[in-house]
Amino acid sequence: MKKLMILAIAAFAMASCAQSEAATTETTATAETPAATGGQEAVQDEDSAPDIVKLAVSNDDLSTLVKAVQAAGLATSLSNAGPFTVFAPTNAAFDALPAGVVEDLMKPENSNKLNDILGHHTYVGVMKADYLTDGQSLGMVDGKSITIKMIDGKPTINGIANIIASVPAANGIVHVVDAVILPQ
Repeated sequence: MKKLMILAIAAFAMASCAQSEAATTETTATAETPAATGGQEAVQDEDSAPDIVKLAVSNDDLSTLVKAVQAAGLATSLSNAGPFTVFAPTNAAFDALPAGVVEDLMKPENSNKLNDILGHHTYVGVMKADYLTDGQSLGMVDGKSITIKMIDGKPTINGIANIIASVPAANGIVHVVDAVILPQ
């Protein structure tokens, strides 16, 4: 019994020394390696499915949305694990707003208002188009709700925004919509 106890203590001591050396080596390597800048959106990964931000960046029809997300400082949040459902307005949807509205929203002093509008396009959870039903209410990130209305068997958001495409992402789903959904 004593031999077994001594062997166990010796094995534990050897394992502790090995872990200590590994930690020292790891700390040294980390100290010499410069930290990557940016948040989760800066991670380079060509093998996995793209997250919501990377999907939007890769689609020229969503470039205004991408600029808005960046101006609001939300790129890191929408690149994180989620899951999120984003109703992503096209450039044409932003263009349909009154002249000067988009430019005004992009100004730093209007970042809170821009955050509210973008939050009104974001739901925490994954809602595939098949899951949307007539009269369904979804609580959005901005604290307000949107209502799903079925028109000709297809879901619309607040009766104004039609889903024109749905694309799964690594951290949720993007529903491309043809209108900007403004909070009431």
